[in-house]
Amino acid sequence: MNHPTQAGRSVIAIPIFLLLVIAGGYLSRGYFATPEMPVHATVLPAPAPLPEFELMNHNGDLFGTDAFKGRWSLVFFGFTNCPDICPVALQQMVVARRRMAEANPELKLPDIVFVSVDPGRDSADVLAQYVGGFGSAVTGVRGDPDELRKLTGAIGIFFAVSPGVDEYSVAHSAAVIVINENAEFHALFSAPYDIDTFVNEMPLIIAAK
Repeated sequence: MNHPTQAGRSVIAIPIFLLLVIAGGYLSRGYFATPEMPVHATVLPAPAPLPEFELMNHNGDLFGTDAFKGRWSLVFFGFTNCPDICPVALQQMVVARRRMAEANPELKLPDIVFVSVDPGRDSADVLAQYVGGFGSAVTGVRGDPDELRKLTGAIGIFFAVSPGVDEYSVAHSAAVIVINENAEFHALFSAPYDIDTFVNEMPLIIAAK
């Protein structure tokens, strides 16, 4: 009877070794791979419930904490007379939302909420006309400054209005706040951000909830 030589045994062993290495690679990817995480967005370790507040949307309907439930929202604070930052941010989110829908028709798309920090000039009519220019995905919100501060204070948004005599100025944070479907402060995008940031990272945030 012929017995396999040492060389023959080596030839047989090499393919088996390679198969084990390949199988181990697949198993390690399946069991030990780290889920892809957002790079630009800051996700809170534990989502923070929003306080109760009462504002109004651009149609004149009550907009409170419950308005955020059952959907994800991208929330931006600004004012309709803002010359650049506000319209650019809103347009970026609108385009990003459309691109997310094209890339993944099954994705539950986030709403876009624009909260005015200048309710003295941003009446319901002014706000409705302004957000209407960005499409139906954008909801305008306004209301009493004290009610507004209940919301902004809970999520770390700064704003200050200085009417003055000769110059009317409004200062505000430029962060985009992510509210989850349980009406909780979930994450934020700090400036600068762009369309690709929202397109790439919002699905990750929603999927990792």
